[in-house]
Amino acid sequence: MLVGSQTADDAGVIRLTDDLALVQTVDFITPVVDDPFDFGAIAAANALSDVYAMGATPVCALNLLANPGGKVTNAVLSRILLGGRTTTDRAGVAVIGGHSVKSPELMFGLSVTGMVHPNRVVTNAGARPGDRLVLTKPLGVGIITTALKNEAVDEAVLARAVDVMKTLNRDAAEVMTEVGVHACTDITGFGFLGHLWEMVSGSGVSARIDTQHIPHFEEAIALAAAGNMAGGLKTNRTFLEPHLEIASSVSEAFLPLLFDPQTSGGLLMAVPSEKHGELLQRLREKGVTAATVGEIVEAVPPHIQLR
Repeated sequence: MLVGSQTADDAGVIRLTDDLALVQTVDFITPVVDDPFDFGAIAAANALSDVYAMGATPVCALNLLANPGGKVTNAVLSRILLGGRTTTDRAGVAVIGGHSVKSPELMFGLSVTGMVHPNRVVTNAGARPGDRLVLTKPLGVGIITTALKNEAVDEAVLARAVDVMKTLNRDAAEVMTEVGVHACTDITGFGFLGHLWEMVSGSGVSARIDTQHIPHFEEAIALAAAGNMAGGLKTNRTFLEPHLEIASSVSEAFLPLLFDPQTSGGLLMAVPSEKHGELLQRLREKGVTAATVGEIVEAVPPHIQLR
């Protein structure tokens, strides 16, 4: 076992031979949008992201479907599976089966198997002082999907959020492995700060974040102020606040976006400063929107500074 659960990484890694390691993950979610096809596509992208975050290539997957019986028609379930299949097809991943169970609540996702060279595994625990932190997707989709449940979101804003969630992290991961980074994680249920905390605590370092440079949905700020915040956002904030130093210049209205649970969020990479410019250039050439959001610093005990 090369990577287990000790550092709360995105996937487990088992070395099979000197040249080959198996990467294994599983993720399934409840609906975040109303359209069943989009839900399936988003859930599949969300599950595949864990393999990309390890610097690996997903190879095959199993569908996981929790079916609330007569509450959901077979036609809707078929659209969910089709949405997931379109995402795995885009990723070049073979769906080789799956499993369904009866459940009080509808859920869908994938168990994903990937491959990587044992010497090229990227974990969340390798960040080093001096690394620059690069984020590849905007924050705020959790607030937007919560606003959808409250019937309080504009259709155009929702459409943009859906496009972001359906976007694979494949291109970003390919660039990351070609350029070389010290650490990576994808931003999902624990929010930006939660996954950053896993990175710094696992690496034995601290982070300094420039909040004004964080990409985000501007509309999410007003939606959060109006109360469209999931329970997970509040749980994340309660857990993380003891580990934060928040400068007085940081807007209170912006803070919810940093705790917001993301679905199929971007990659957060810790890249050596000498490779930072190349990473950004290569990401842009691939059409990946990326922003430098801070840096890793040497400070004990680990903590996160927001400024």
